[in-house]
Amino acid sequence: MTIQELKEMVVEANKELPKRRVVLYSWGNVSGIDREREIIVIKPVGIPYEELTVENVSVVDFDGNKIPGEKNPLNPSVDLDIHRALYENFSSCNAIVHTHSTFATVMAQLHRDVPCFGTTHADYFAGSVPCVDALSEEEIIHNYEWNTGMAIVKYFCEHKIDPAEVPAALSVNHGPFTWGEDCWDAVHKAVVLEEICKMAVHMLAIEPEWQPIPKVMSDKHYYRKHGANAYFTNDDHGHGMVRSK
Repeated sequence: MTIQELKEMVVEANKELPKRRVVLYSWGNVSGIDREREIIVIKPVGIPYEELTVENVSVVDFDGNKIPGEKNPLNPSVDLDIHRALYENFSSCNAIVHTHSTFATVMAQLHRDVPCFGTTHADYFAGSVPCVDALSEEEIIHNYEWNTGMAIVKYFCEHKIDPAEVPAALSVNHGPFTWGEDCWDAVHKAVVLEEICKMAVHMLAIEPEWQPIPKVMSDKHYYRKHGANAYFTNDDHGHGMVRSK
């Protein structure tokens, strides 16, 4: 993929967020990475989605610096360091989406994991989507964005969660992050995550003590779509419902 193609994908993926009603105003961002060229393309800070173009999208190196020779009229998203922390530590991650979608953010603000209550969830995530640990006062005051990303990384490491099998997390008090093979994969998962959080919030309002489905059922649905022995491979199992042009 060329840099131009990556820019186009990032721009169109960002514009997909309001279409799917997972953001309001500029409450979210999509980024994509080119690991060979060592660049990250990300939505600029504060720009309305309808004004985003391949000419004004931000291009930075792995340290977050603008690329010499690239036209970078706008600064990258304030969340860039969150994305950088995930890219640096999750090698299977090629794109990241952050939103403040309503129901996923409700779960994040409640400090609640999203249990696997049904097969819709299991089709996309191999187990609960975790709400990671809160930051310390020191972590909030200094290097807040980097520490937000590292809180996700540390939680996955400590709990032995494979980020390729659970490509999503809730940042406590903050909101959801998803990642994937490419921008469309990550956007797709952001939309799915919001829907399963909506289901979960309604279920917990009706029955607060409701339990997840049996692991054998969860595993069956996840691994029939993912992994070496997958056999349900013609579905939109994570590659996204919309493709770049």
